[in-house]
Amino acid sequence: MKVYTKTGDEGQTSLLSKQRVYKDSLRVEAYGTVDEATSAMGLGKSLIKQSPWAVNMLDSVQKELINLNADLATESIEVVDYRITETHVAGLESMIDLLEQKRIPQNYFITPGTCSASAALDLARTMVRRAERCVIRLKREEKVTVPVSLYLNRLSDFLYVLARCVEQEEVILTVKSKVLAALEGGKSQDKVEEHVSVLGKAKQLIAAAEQKVPMVIAVVDAGGNLVAQHRMDGALLGSISIALDKAYTALALKMSTEDIASVVAPGQPLFGLNTSSNGRFITFGGGFPLVAGGHVIGGLGVSGGTVEEDIIVARAALAAG
Repeated sequence: MKVYTKTGDEGQTSLLSKQRVYKDSLRVEAYGTVDEATSAMGLGKSLIKQSPWAVNMLDSVQKELINLNADLATESIEVVDYRITETHVAGLESMIDLLEQKRIPQNYFITPGTCSASAALDLARTMVRRAERCVIRLKREEKVTVPVSLYLNRLSDFLYVLARCVEQEEVILTVKSKVLAALEGGKSQDKVEEHVSVLGKAKQLIAAAEQKVPMVIAVVDAGGNLVAQHRMDGALLGSISIALDKAYTALALKMSTEDIASVVAPGQPLFGLNTSSNGRFITFGGGFPLVAGGHVIGGLGVSGGTVEEDIIVARAALAAG
């Protein structure tokens, strides 16, 4: 049998119960939207790498949605012959309860996109919501069994909590791998720090910077701890904490605070970063990571003049130190 039948060339299609209807009918719109959601769930399933249990859950739901679409594509049949029942709704509720036990509670609105798999599941969730709205409109004109509506309602909840659990596991895995990498890297970094004294470096940097204008210079080690800080005569008192935070920011993000400024503007990927860590992250120039032997061993922060002056003094210190 060929994929194309030409029977729908006039804008009509056949329901499972043999009636001919237009392709933009509410019934076709309803099961077509469910089909979209099923495809999005398939995308999410293909992107899940570390949670085979989630793949199994999605697979079972996708199979049930085939039956749900068959019910939606049936215009007239005895209720006892419908495929989706209260038992299927209860099954979804059981899976939601199980996922809620795994999920870390969130008391804020989520922004989809933490990971690829959860983003696809959130997309599927919104499609299911649309399918539910289609079914509600359809019920005002034609017959739809109660379990179909209930199933779609619970399905959107299921996809929401599943997306959160999947991204939660991915975040945990990412953090774990970074910690392990840091532990491994720490072994080689210890060797580097044997040859590079952070305190010695700090003294050099402060001496170099002090030849410029009245400023506060702060240096932190690889753990973000203050190694040395110097306030020149005439430097602003407020510059003491700012210089330290600039050094910490440059170390923590392994980039200059000058470069950070370009990615925290509205619409940029790190917008709002300055509100993190109790406002400790500084997003204007004057902070630089200290690098030795290919490793970041600390951070330098300069504050006291204009942003441009802070950058000039910090760069001069790095060049001389």
